Amino acid sequence: MSKKFTPTPHDSVFKQFLSEKETAQDFFDIWLPDEIKALCDLDSLKVESGSFIDSEMKNYQSDILYSVSTKKGSGYIYVLIEAQSSPDKLIAWRLMRYSMAAMQKHLDAGHKELPLVFPILFYSGEQSPHPYSTNWFDCFHDKKLAESIYTQPFKLADVTTLEDGQIMQHKRMALLTLIQKHIRRRDMTELMNEIVTLLSYNYYTDNQVITLFNYLIQEGNAQKPMEFITEIAKQSEKHEGALMTIAQALRQEGKIEGIQEGIQKGKLEAQLEIAKQMLITGMDRQSVMKFTGLTDIEMSTLFKD
Repeated sequence: MSKKFTPTPHDSVFKQFLSEKETAQDFFDIWLPDEIKALCDLDSLKVESGSFIDSEMKNYQSDILYSVSTKKGSGYIYVLIEAQSSPDKLIAWRLMRYSMAAMQKHLDAGHKELPLVFPILFYSGEQSPHPYSTNWFDCFHDKKLAESIYTQPFKLADVTTLEDGQIMQHKRMALLTLIQKHIRRRDMTELMNEIVTLLSYNYYTDNQVITLFNYLIQEGNAQKPMEFITEIAKQSEKHEGALMTIAQALRQEGKIEGIQEGIQKGKLEAQLEIAKQMLITGMDRQSVMKFTGLTDIEMSTLFKD
């Protein structure tokens, strides 16, 4: 009798066994720490897909992912098991990566808080014992520095809390920070003096200035952006050319919008005249609206004079 082989026999037999709920419960009873088991309602155990949406991870699926309800409240704990028959020096990082993907999957399902994900490596390789650490900090060259970064709250650069005077001292970051702090809060013309002062320093390239002022026009609250930029250009010798380029573009855009508005107005007037003549000849109102494309409100303006 010929043998039938699977490409990954260790993974296949492991998945086959651990896909059974009762077998998984026994596995957890053996390998889960008591403090984690105490949180789990093992009767709610459910096998989840270990395939994650992240395109970079699609070829690196975890072997089995389980969800289990907690005994207190409505939270979830996931247990992620990776079966390995040959050692991998970066396995701790892979387990961390899979854990984060499982958290994202939980959020994508509509939950508002991160679940706990408890990863387990099930190892059955020839080399014994398993030779590599399962602490993901050991995957870094500088373990202590990694621990100091990833076990502390992340750095917050909250520019909304800074005084403008502080921001003015931020050298090449000052202009960007100042504008982004106030972009939705104030009319940018109120910051004219500060902006002119920062532009007087030899900090910024013309490309940076053009990019920043395009952003200011799109997202900011300047009442008259063309006049605002023109005035700054007059007071900024170094960047006058770049700023005048933006002002000219705004002026040209205004002309184009005016022409387009004129065309639209002309079309409406023509449609109204046609509709008026149709009504005079006795055509009913609904038919006129259908033929001309006019709205009920536009039709109501006829014969007002």
